[in-house]
Amino acid sequence: MDTTTMRATTAGRARRRPKTYGDDRVCGGDACETRLSRYNRSDHCFQHAPARFPRMRGEFTEEYLANNS
Repeated sequence: MDTTTMRATTAGRARRRPKTYGDDRVCGGDACETRLSRYNRSDHCFQHAPARFPRMRGEFTEEYLANNS
């Protein structure tokens, strides 16, 4: 009798290590001494990071168009 076997790994198992961005990094803000995590790719802590705004999708309302045209 011929038997067939299958191999599998558990769901969600990581295959590679997370990227690191260096040890002993400090926030680039003025007079900020906050140590940054080695996994934080930014050069600033959360308090001093530049603001980012998500891309908004959809249509503008008539009220918005009337006030911002």
